[in-house]
Amino acid sequence: MVVVSEHRQKLELYLSHRKALVEYASPIVGCRSKAEDVVQEAWLRFSDINADRTPLVQPVGYLYRIVRNLAIDLNRRLTRENPHPASEDELEGLPSENPSPECEALYNDELQQLQNALAQLPERSRQAFVMHRLHGMTFKDIAQHLGISLSLAHQLVRDALTYCAEQLSDD
Repeated sequence: MVVVSEHRQKLELYLSHRKALVEYASPIVGCRSKAEDVVQEAWLRFSDINADRTPLVQPVGYLYRIVRNLAIDLNRRLTRENPHPASEDELEGLPSENPSPECEALYNDELQQLQNALAQLPERSRQAFVMHRLHGMTFKDIAQHLGISLSLAHQLVRDALTYCAEQLSDD
């Protein structure tokens, strides 16, 4: 009799939070149907927990943790199984090898704006930005190359990146 009431309590808890759990899982897995599957699997795992061994202090938090872990596991599994987009819909958002003339003009405009923004930066900031973002150098390498502290290298790149982003978004 205790097992039935315990199971009923778990079911009521699950049902009262089910919609919120699906909403929680959806952005993690990328779609509602996968989120529904994750939440269903979470229920199966949650319902199998034996309260006789260790009573749950925060069952709702535990249920959310199960959903989160299952959603992350699903993403990892799908990434391993299918590292490349399979459908035309998924490829639609990716830039093509032959962009349209409109896209090419837009990219050229943005590139020109970025070049103008970089030209307006102080020399040391521009150097730090180019070394980090274009040459892939670490902050430690930048600091050594420019003869500055590591924190100043961070600050120069951050400030340059912020300035360039502001210049591109002002348009």
